[in-house]
Amino acid sequence: MKRVAVLGATGLVGQRFVQLLANHPWFELALVMASERGAGKTYAEAVTWVLEKPLPKQAFELTLYPINVDLLVKEKVDIVFTALPPDVAKELEPQLAKRGIIVVSNASPMRLEPDIPLLNPEVNADHIDAVEVQRRNRGWSGAVVKVPNCTTAIATLSLKPLADEFGIGRVVIATMQALSGAGLTGVPSMLILDNLIPYIEGEEEKVENESRKILGFFNGNRIEFNNSISVTASCHRVMVLEGHTEAIFVELKTRATVDEVVKVMEEFRGNKIKGMGLPTAPEKPIVIRREVDRPQPRLDRLEGNGMSVVIGRVREDKTLNGVKYIALGHNTIRGAAGTGVLIAELLVKKGYV
Repeated sequence: MKRVAVLGATGLVGQRFVQLLANHPWFELALVMASERGAGKTYAEAVTWVLEKPLPKQAFELTLYPINVDLLVKEKVDIVFTALPPDVAKELEPQLAKRGIIVVSNASPMRLEPDIPLLNPEVNADHIDAVEVQRRNRGWSGAVVKVPNCTTAIATLSLKPLADEFGIGRVVIATMQALSGAGLTGVPSMLILDNLIPYIEGEEEKVENESRKILGFFNGNRIEFNNSISVTASCHRVMVLEGHTEAIFVELKTRATVDEVVKVMEEFRGNKIKGMGLPTAPEKPIVIRREVDRPQPRLDRLEGNGMSVVIGRVREDKTLNGVKYIALGHNTIRGAAGTGVLIAELLVKKGYV
């Protein structure tokens, strides 16, 4: 069993990490940390638990500590999962890596750096080998590995089989994003009730840039962006609790019928991790719904325990000479903590932990 800790454990993504790690067959949840405010209390006393399942018993009596690098080292923690604000993560995560700890980070800083793996494991598991370059470049024995932006994780999982089979050029994405993507207190109710907000700060740039990195390649020295693909996005917050819905329009380099596209998506298993036995990996990374009115967040977000992306309304797109479809994914599982845990499993399997 690898000893793990969650930093930012009382926030929404932190709660997801705790939920997924509490009964994990490979990981022992050893420490939970957050701001000074709840320090010294038990986790059960400090957290305002908002997830659909009860707080796991294994986490009840854990003491909530303030963030402390020395304590993490002293307690021989192997992997730290961070769900921290960007400014905190930017300073803290390199310190942890220098002290020999593996950091699986949900924070945006460093995502686009060429020696930092930005992993959506079914899509680009081979990028994990950039850890060796990172250690050599930066002189640390730990590592920092990044979880993609939630919208990007959902989109790139749907795009990967199309890129492999047909080649893709231009991609247009319009999103309808859940409130949980903004955190526990991110969007006041008076702003979102009877409303939608057609702007999410920094989101469109993350989708456009991160997608090209994830769909790029590791050349042995650095991770190269796939500049043959262009991605443009418009991102919007809607009054849905969990589950990001994306309308995706894709230019295909090789002409394909709708049936051929559906078949390729449906048969996709994420060959880069197929057969590894990673506990969090869904049996089907992509699930196709054929009803005219699916996917829907309330009905489909927990497909594959929240790790599958659900695709529906696959149609020909004559403007782009390709296809268009609706993709739905659980933003705090597939788009955050679930992918983080899957990354950690891959790190263990590949011998980096």
